[in-house]
Amino acid sequence: MNHEEQAGQSVVVEGGPHDVWPAPPARSGQRLYVLKEGDTFVVADAVGDVTGEGDGLFQNDTRLLSAFRLLVNGTHPALLSSAVTQDNAFFTANLTNRPLPPLGEISAPEGVIHIERRRFLWDGRMYERLRLTNFSDIGLHLPLQLLFDADFRDMFEVRGQTRTRRGNMEVGQIGTRCVALRYEGLDRVQRQATLSFSQEPRRLTSSFAEFEVQLPGREHASLYVEVGGAPAQPSRERWRAGAARARWSLRARRRRGARVRVPGRLFQAWVDRSESDLALLTTELPTGPYPYAGIPWFSTPFGRDAVITAMQRLWVDPSLARGVLKFLAVHQAVEISAFRDAEPGKIMHETRKGEMAAVNELPFGRYYGGVDTTPLFLMLAGAYEERTADHVFIDGIWSQLVAAAAWIEANAARHDGLLSYARAQASGLANQGWKDSHDSVFHADGSSPQGPIALIEVQGYAHAALRGMARLARRRGDAAQAAHWEAASRRFAQRVEESFWLEDLQFYALALDGEGRPCRVRSSNAGHLLYTGLPRPERGRAVAQQLLSASFDSGWGIRTLPEGTARFNPMSYHNGSIWPHDVALCAAGIARYGEREGVLRLLEQLFEAASEFGMRLPELFCGFERAAGEAPVAYPVACLPQAWAAGAVFLLLKECLGLHIDAHADAVVVDRPLLPAGMESLAIQSIAFKQGRLDLRFRRVGDRVLAYAEACQGVAQVRIDLRT
Repeated sequence: MNHEEQAGQSVVVEGGPHDVWPAPPARSGQRLYVLKEGDTFVVADAVGDVTGEGDGLFQNDTRLLSAFRLLVNGTHPALLSSAVTQDNAFFTANLTNRPLPPLGEISAPEGVIHIERRRFLWDGRMYERLRLTNFSDIGLHLPLQLLFDADFRDMFEVRGQTRTRRGNMEVGQIGTRCVALRYEGLDRVQRQATLSFSQEPRRLTSSFAEFEVQLPGREHASLYVEVGGAPAQPSRERWRAGAARARWSLRARRRRGARVRVPGRLFQAWVDRSESDLALLTTELPTGPYPYAGIPWFSTPFGRDAVITAMQRLWVDPSLARGVLKFLAVHQAVEISAFRDAEPGKIMHETRKGEMAAVNELPFGRYYGGVDTTPLFLMLAGAYEERTADHVFIDGIWSQLVAAAAWIEANAARHDGLLSYARAQASGLANQGWKDSHDSVFHADGSSPQGPIALIEVQGYAHAALRGMARLARRRGDAAQAAHWEAASRRFAQRVEESFWLEDLQFYALALDGEGRPCRVRSSNAGHLLYTGLPRPERGRAVAQQLLSASFDSGWGIRTLPEGTARFNPMSYHNGSIWPHDVALCAAGIARYGEREGVLRLLEQLFEAASEFGMRLPELFCGFERAAGEAPVAYPVACLPQAWAAGAVFLLLKECLGLHIDAHADAVVVDRPLLPAGMESLAIQSIAFKQGRLDLRFRRVGDRVLAYAEACQGVAQVRIDLRT
């Protein structure tokens, strides 16, 4: 190549043609960063690179980009810092050059070029801007390389599933400023990833683009890249327009519902991060807002996860519950399918849009193998109607609610009065409660039970679901149907108290197996039972006290299993780990049985855990006992963010404040409110009612916490019932 120097003011730094690029550096323990918009999300490392190690740019359960790496003159840039903005709109990595090779007697030393790598997602596309600033007085011609690949693997392949056949990859179509990578799957759908550049590359192939960026001394330059289905003409104007829309969309989602305001900066950061994560994960579907479960493995509609997330947020944002209920009602099963574990009236567990689901390699295109989603759906409907008095909406989905209740009763009639599961085909999930890993249900000696299996918490859900349906029927003027469901609810309660209670352990069994034998295992599942209000008062208090004991409570929250239990392993997925949503539901159950101080302690523990995880609680973390000066131990492949983990703080706050909103009575009940240590006040702004909004403030006065209305908009008739 020809190089030219101009009076010592300019140095041309160029690499020759590269046939072999350096391998990506080891990532052990490195944090990954995520962005999401709609059905598109990207997972990358701190530099912003994608290497194919479970990361990538994904759309509709398919990985489009499996590699996307930045090199400076054929070497990896040095990382200065990286972050995702508080509103989850932008990822930014600050990078700098490593020493550049000399030409003649002049070289560019390390750290004279600043590279700001900034990206966002909008309308199914990834936008990236590389802004390069030369802080030296020497002009540079800087070679940059972008290495890329698209493997179009289904999400289940990325997670480790093997396939005997795949579709056809096509040779990339290369233009002057874009390259298209294509794949036609076995479902006959053609998927495409097109990379477009604002500057014509010096060299462009189907796997890399090389640019020469001219950087005079003390000047800067920008390169814009877009990745989407169709080619584009990236520019500063397109970047700014897309960025504004992406940020506005996230802010609009975050501003939906009431806002929690506390004077403590760190606690407010936890609340803010949780709100931002829920905004990130919530997708606007034709049926309304719907929280996808988590990134990367579960960025899709799940039934159970969405219902629980909506229940956690119901008191601050009822619109989320409405969107979840509508989507699940529309996708309710109407036929029998052993492959999909579907029966008429059953509510969906999971839906997928990838190739493997489309060609029925897996049943998860629309899968119903969750025994608890149907009663949870009814619980949410009852709670939503009580919170909003939106009887018109409930009337619109009444036939689906009735069908769901009929499925619960029909299932219980086949299984000796208990709501039970046994997968219909081997391709489905072996365990179908929230702890759905293969080893999560077992007897006290560690042996696996034979199905059908009746989980303890599921019976509580069924009891609460039918009790809620009775209330709805009575409000609709159907006394006969209300009496029927009340009787059915009582039968569930009676069966639980007779068959699951372990007098010697003063606890409820984890499950009954197919022969009716109890799995004599204490587990956090019983905390969910408390949440439904099924247990007798004395039994509920006994369970609550054990959940708060040292055997369950690690100091970071309630473990799924106590120490000393068969299969206990603090590093397992379900057998000794800590799940924030599980802690929150257990706390709500504990509060129901009078142990309010224990609930406050659990809130403080999860707050302290969140502060060790950058104010973002993961899907789960390890259940090791807390040690002074040490952080909680991360679970290596936990989803982050995860919707019901982000929602945990809101349910915990509700229970600590003793807050209940009854829209039918236009009343806010505040029962013996508690605030965390060091928090002197808390405000909830813009609580929605039928005819307006209300602001509430809580303030510590001596050894009591008082509540009062601070501002009202059109809700002059709302009654605040403060109980001490």
